[in-house]
Amino acid sequence: MPQTLSPWSRWTLMILAAAVLAGCSARPRAPAPVDERSQGLRSQPPVAVGAPMRPSTAAAPQTQDLPPASKPGYYTVRPGDTLIRIALESGQNWRDIVRWNGIENPNLIEVGQVLRVTAAAVPGSAEVAAVRPVTPASATAVPPAQAASEARSGSVASPSAAASRSGEIADDDLPWAWPTAGVPIVLAGFDEARNKGLDIAGKAGDPVMASADGRVVYAGAGLRGYGNLIILKHNNTYLTAYAHNQALLVKEDQSVRKGQKIAEMGNSDADRVKLHFEIRRQGKPVDPSKYLPR
Repeated sequence: MPQTLSPWSRWTLMILAAAVLAGCSARPRAPAPVDERSQGLRSQPPVAVGAPMRPSTAAAPQTQDLPPASKPGYYTVRPGDTLIRIALESGQNWRDIVRWNGIENPNLIEVGQVLRVTAAAVPGSAEVAAVRPVTPASATAVPPAQAASEARSGSVASPSAAASRSGEIADDDLPWAWPTAGVPIVLAGFDEARNKGLDIAGKAGDPVMASADGRVVYAGAGLRGYGNLIILKHNNTYLTAYAHNQALLVKEDQSVRKGQKIAEMGNSDADRVKLHFEIRRQGKPVDPSKYLPR
């Protein structure tokens, strides 16, 4: 026969049963929150090492977005620079550099300053017309009827003649002459690192002559190491420089002819009387002996 439970035992069993039922009815614990940042990384497909990367949606920097110092046609001023030196080394008229950069005082340029040293390439602009080489392709076309009439009369102007009227001549038609009279005595030849031209002997007061037709773009003593200096621009490619003179006989913006006396030889900023003569092609010094007649 089953043993009868005492009142105290029945009460203990009832408490245990209630505790079991309470545990079964409790809600399950919520899962831990997921970090959205780590989930986002996992959603991207893995990239194999060495696999080509997809092109970025950002546009690559264009030339026009680069700083001026990184573009061709600009120059960053260095210690010791002057506008005259910058113009000589870029093959330009220093007054053009002043105009292109809106410089108010040509004597005040700062190290690190970025200067435009070529005209703005805007089609049809006056600056482009001013620096365009004088060639048959860029010369003004002559109507056929006028050309025929001039041919019959023998007055057809050659491209070099037309260029001469404009003050500059085409590179291929540029005839060179020695800048001194008589048989030249060369004291020092061309050396790109040490002597950027020829040093020609002479006596104080000897004539210094233009080596080719051109225009005076500088006449003064503002370039250290050159003394009294004349710079002629012959076309968009060539400049010539005549240094250490005792007297300058031409002024800036004056047109000169080949063989014209432009200065008198001297020893300004030099150890002896001599003419330092340079030919520069697009601002870069070249060996004058390869251009002058033998």
